[in-house]
Amino acid sequence: MRVIIQRVTQASVSIGGVIRSQIKKGMLVLIGIEDADTTDDIEWLSNKIVNLRIFDDENKVPNISVKDMGGDILLVSQFTLHAATKKGNRPSYIKASKPDIAIPLYEQMIAQLETDLNKKIFTGQFGADMKVSLLNDGPVTIIIDSKQKE
Repeated sequence: MRVIIQRVTQASVSIGGVIRSQIKKGMLVLIGIEDADTTDDIEWLSNKIVNLRIFDDENKVPNISVKDMGGDILLVSQFTLHAATKKGNRPSYIKASKPDIAIPLYEQMIAQLETDLNKKIFTGQFGADMKVSLLNDGPVTIIIDSKQKE
């Protein structure tokens, strides 16, 4: 499982010109799922996301998590995070899970994040043509892969 986390002052997802979800201060999390992902990946990654200290404290030091500051999370599925670009100029998405595998894992991740954050997680719509808008704060952008755990 691979995520891109962006610290935002606002973010939203629109589908067909209609806003589906929007948040103020918090995280926009783009998530890519592969067939090898399991419940262990979900639990590890969810814990990492909600406890990642990327928000500034009173001394302007990134020392506060989204959980500690009461921020929101907007989770958006994005299969292109598993793009392979080694050969040619057209990315291959062979590692990205098909919907029958990805959707249940995506739904499990939503549930796990809600449990770990102790509040509702805002989402896009799996497989939809979404327009994502954000105001990146910092900018702060973090990439985490549950298979590498760096």
